[in-house]
Amino acid sequence: MPVSIATWNINSVRLRLGLVLDFLRQHGPDVLMLQEIKCTNDQFPTEAFAAAGYSHQAVHGQKGYHGVATLSRFPLTDVSRRAFCEIPDSRHVSAMLDFGRGPVTVHNFYIPAGGDEPDPVLNPKFRHKLDFLSELETWFCEPLFARGHIIAGDFNVAPHENDVWSHKQLLNVVSHTPTETEALDRLLTGGGGWVDLVRKHIPHDQKLYSWWSYRAKDWEASDRGRRLDHIWSTPDIAAFTSGAEIIKPARGWSEKPSDHVPVIVHFA
Repeated sequence: MPVSIATWNINSVRLRLGLVLDFLRQHGPDVLMLQEIKCTNDQFPTEAFAAAGYSHQAVHGQKGYHGVATLSRFPLTDVSRRAFCEIPDSRHVSAMLDFGRGPVTVHNFYIPAGGDEPDPVLNPKFRHKLDFLSELETWFCEPLFARGHIIAGDFNVAPHENDVWSHKQLLNVVSHTPTETEALDRLLTGGGGWVDLVRKHIPHDQKLYSWWSYRAKDWEASDRGRRLDHIWSTPDIAAFTSGAEIIKPARGWSEKPSDHVPVIVHFA
């Protein structure tokens, strides 16, 4: 049976609950990982998602900021939440599920954005982002990450030249600086190695974005996007993927959309 997994930075799940439910009805992913839910666990719209067929949920919320949640049609076990850099932000939740290939652990991440100044000395937010990526790199070298893992979410890094609208103009802009892209590449290739599932199916020579700024008067006409949202897996899982897509029209689904759009990976 085909299976699909999606990730989406929704930028307030309560404000955009209708958009998420529409997406679930239209695309029907078996697992949806949301970031920036911006609510506490007790405020999360649990019942609305259960009524839509996603009764299995792993939520790690935070009042007004951050927060991640994983919705699933499959039972979720071994739910875990990890803090990074000794800062108690809600930026990670993981759970184990089985969609026919044996147990798989799915990790939902919201990596820090990093502020506006790409200088770790002048900008504590940028230092936090680099420290977060470094801690992830160390963690992913542990033997448990050799197989059976999927990581997804808003990584807040557009790693390749064709993941941004202008490589040259964004080299000094947070999310595409060499410091960040090199850190993400070390993450991708470190330990047992990960597979970027979207770029496995959509070649690097194609421009590809998942985020368009709210500052653009006409985001679609200017098309100045960045690919900040990712789904990776260990090689054993990547072997069973059948395709990937980014739902660009979602950026214009309402008058107040998220600035990110859903990313989906399909499994045979």
